[in-house]
Order: sequence, then structure tokens, then C-alpha cells
Amino acid sequence: MNAPTVRGTPAVATLESPMADVQSLADSRRLPIDKVGVKNVVYPITLRTPCGKPQTTVATIDMYVSLPHDRKGTHMSRFLEALNEHRDCIRPEQIITMCQDLRERLDAKEAHVRVEFTYFIEKLAPVSKQPGLMDYRVTFECASNGFDDFVMKVAAPAASLCPCSKEISRYGAHNQRCEITAEVRFQGQLWIEDVVGILEKAASSELYSILKRPDEKFVTEAAYESPKFVEDIVRDAATALNRDDRIVWYRVRSENFESIHNHNAYAEITRDKRST
Repeated sequence: MNAPTVRGTPAVATLESPMADVQSLADSRRLPIDKVGVKNVVYPITLRTPCGKPQTTVATIDMYVSLPHDRKGTHMSRFLEALNEHRDCIRPEQIITMCQDLRERLDAKEAHVRVEFTYFIEKLAPVSKQPGLMDYRVTFECASNGFDDFVMKVAAPAASLCPCSKEISRYGAHNQRCEITAEVRFQGQLWIEDVVGILEKAASSELYSILKRPDEKFVTEAAYESPKFVEDIVRDAATALNRDDRIVWYRVRSENFESIHNHNAYAEITRDKRST
């Protein structure tokens, strides 16, 4: 008895066999696309640290290129190929190189890479010296179009205490958690720790992951002795950023999560030090 004939079985493709490249076909609508690529790629990365010990974390990554009006689509797999080649020991100059690589791989005029991740810094409690890890949100963002632009964004939680409340109250003063954020363009070597230090010093008090009772007393009293409006926080942070010659441009913000109002307080300063 003859074996049955299987009809319609698809041919097995090999790397050597020619395949249609639909993305490279022409498009007749004559509409260029500003950004096309992959978004929200969750990926492990390794970061350099000042002490020399690498830190591994998980990043959310966006990668885009521009697309000319006459090309139907881009090649999505090439974004992940570039990412895989550059994932070890991520640093600002490597993000710029990856951006340049995307332009070349995808024959694009412009490329964008955004890498957002949680970065951990060990901090000792102020009195007991108990070690603990503080987490900070960090973003590396790069654009390459013949001119390479890199911005590092660092968000640090802190505490603020209201000067007005302290002044008018018979005892106590209302305080709140705040988030201070700096976006910086810089030259030379600038560590995440450098920016975190500037932001935390601008607040009424730093935060810590572990506080024993002597530490809690210290932090509470430190905040009480250094009351600051949201305006004070961004001005103090901007003053420190102005003093750092490595930083050529910045945007600093503070959002204070009010404890006695149903709204938040906010302030922002942007300065291009190259134009002054």
C-alpha cells in the first residue's frame, strides 16, 4: 500500500536560500517616519561603578531609527542584534556607540536609544552605620544624526520640611517625601553617584533604607534644622550643578508630595551653561 501524499507542505527555509525582503520594498505614500523601532524591551545590563565592581540590573529599553519616505519598513531584528552586542558594562560612551551602530545597520539618518533602569547604592545609616541599599531611577538617552547627543537622568527620593509651617507653628512642622530629578549633559567622567550626591544634599534630609532609633532621631532633627521650600531645593541643586565644570547643561526638578494638601508642589530650573 502506497504511503499517502502530503500536499501543501511549506518549503523549509535555510540561511542560504533567498527570501523576500518585504521591509526594503518601496512605499508610494511618500511619508517619512520620525521614529520606528522597538519599545519596552526588558533586558539585563551590566553597569560600571566607581569602585570598579560591576552592577547587574534589568533595564527597559527603547530603540528607534528614522525611516525615509520611499522605504516600506525597518528591520526589527537588527535592533536586538545591536543591543546584544553592547549589553555588557553599559556606560554613556557605549550608548552613543550603539546609537551610531543602529544608524549604520539600518541605513538611517537618525537613531535614538533610551535605557531606563534601577540603580542601587549602598548607604550607611547616619548614626548606627547600618548598611543598606537605596534604589534610584536612572535613564540614559542618546540621539545620533551626525551629531551625538547624550543625556543622563537621575531621580533621587529625599525629605523636605516646610519653612512656613516651622515658622508659624507653636511646635512641629509638616514635612513630606520629595523626588528630585536632574537631567544633565556633561563632558568627561560623571558617575551616577555624583549626581545623586548633589540632589540629596539639596533636600532637607537624605533618605536611608535602614534606620535604627538613633538614626531616626538624627534624620528628623536634621530635616527640622534645614527647612526648605520646593523652590529652595531646585535652587540649591542648580547652584551645585553650576559649580561642577563637567556639567554643560541641566534641567533640575523637584516634586514635593504634600502631607497636608491634596496636591503636590513643583519647581524646575533649566540652564545651558555653554551659552553663558
